[in-house]
Amino acid sequence: MKDFCQTSDVCVSVLLSLTSLLSSRLINNMESGNQTSVPEFLLLGLSEDPELQPLLFGLFLTMYLVTVLGNLLIILAVSSASHLHTPMYFFLSQLSLVDISFTSTIVPKMLVNIQTENKAITYTGCLTQVYFFMVFICMDNLLLTVMAYDRYVAICHPLYYTVIMNLPLCGLLILLSLFIGIMNALLHTLMAFHLSFCTDLKIPHFFCELAEILKLACSDTLINNILVYLVTSLLGVGPLSGIIFSYTQIVSSILRIPSTGGKYKAFSTCGSHLSVVSLFYGTCVGVYLSSAANFSSRRRAVASVMYTVVTSMMNPFIYSLRNRDIKGALRKLISGTFSFSWFCHLPWVWASRMTQRE
Repeated sequence: MKDFCQTSDVCVSVLLSLTSLLSSRLINNMESGNQTSVPEFLLLGLSEDPELQPLLFGLFLTMYLVTVLGNLLIILAVSSASHLHTPMYFFLSQLSLVDISFTSTIVPKMLVNIQTENKAITYTGCLTQVYFFMVFICMDNLLLTVMAYDRYVAICHPLYYTVIMNLPLCGLLILLSLFIGIMNALLHTLMAFHLSFCTDLKIPHFFCELAEILKLACSDTLINNILVYLVTSLLGVGPLSGIIFSYTQIVSSILRIPSTGGKYKAFSTCGSHLSVVSLFYGTCVGVYLSSAANFSSRRRAVASVMYTVVTSMMNPFIYSLRNRDIKGALRKLISGTFSFSWFCHLPWVWASRMTQRE
């Protein structure tokens, strides 16, 4: 187990180094290439009405602070309660960390643009935002799938749960989600780098969305669009199919439980995750359908708020309100029983807990 922890740290370091190297090369290429002909884009936001800007600023600032605080409390609650050092809550803390990173990629730039009344974003900054947005939304999607698999093993194969969901597998699943997210983002960003753009560089959105950037290109975007649909299908339909299969098996196992109390207890462990999955995929499908229905770009931007900001904000509430263990841990955390110095040693404590369980 100790060897795995060291190997896991090396893998994380290699992945982060690879990401840093590729990102720096991408930015250097952009600065030496298209950056001269495409100085900046204009993010039009959700509305151009000057009277609505203070309202939008206050609304999104509040939502962002609630998102960061709520997800941070989930991370601290999981780290502070020893009985929550299980794979299910480990994945939940990772999901909260990704949600914080996800919204931090989008909302701060939007708030700065509203406050300064400057809608410009540099070409480099725009593609960098696209890159990190795609990394974190892909990780969000894959983590929900991993959590569904965790619930499937816990309910359908309870006797083998601690054997199957061991520390090496949990670490490998997180690293695999990160690796797929990085590769997916690099693929689309590098392909977008080779595009040339027209003079009208207005994006009717509150962040740099790849689909909107492709619409502004003067060069042929056929390959880019094919990649978008292909990868979206693979990373959308694939994980969703895995979630549906997992819950089909879970429901089948729950129905075979003779007692009503046993059925309720088994399903209650999946209720929060199922709610988050429904919210995430429901809002994503809503945005996709609005695009297929040829709604205006501004209306699609408003719909995008649901899966980019609202979902990340609601996740902590869903898990804290529907989960008795999380609520208890949050009460202890708020009452001041949590030691911050202990949180600094969280990775080693979690590893030791998993080792003891095995």
